[in-house]
Amino acid sequence: MTGMVAGGWGPPIIAGLAALAVAVAGGVATRTDAWYRRLRVPAWKPPDWAFGPVWTIIFALATASAVIAWNADPDPMARTRLVSVFAVNGALNIAWSVIFFRLRRPDWAFAEVLVLWLSILAVMAIVGAVSLPAALLNFPYLAWVSVAACLNRTIVRLNPPFGPRLRST
Repeated sequence: MTGMVAGGWGPPIIAGLAALAVAVAGGVATRTDAWYRRLRVPAWKPPDWAFGPVWTIIFALATASAVIAWNADPDPMARTRLVSVFAVNGALNIAWSVIFFRLRRPDWAFAEVLVLWLSILAVMAIVGAVSLPAALLNFPYLAWVSVAACLNRTIVRLNPPFGPRLRST
């Protein structure tokens, strides 16, 4: 097994496990409980069942992007930048779910999703420096988070104010 990880299988396994960790952490943080179901949402909100498949595709594409970029540039500094930008992006991805669903603060989550969106651009820039096709694999992620940001903003607008009195239940 050590030879497989040290050889060509190492980057795909590590990237896949990292993506899985981010997905699981975000999923655990997501609660569609009574508080969530009481929120007023726009008619154009995607159905709840769509989020799982969309995120699965996004994480698969991001994993492929990371592996392609890793293999495209063996320079240790380039690889450090690559790992760093994906790590920050993963942390921001998880943080949005925690802020929105656990803290029940869509208003704060909206500010955070803007930073998440910028981190996707940073991923695309770092990856794009070594592989344009790999960078473009992150375009669906950017598009989905753009929709999520618009949805988040609309939820904030439709459900003011957020704070202690709306956090119960």
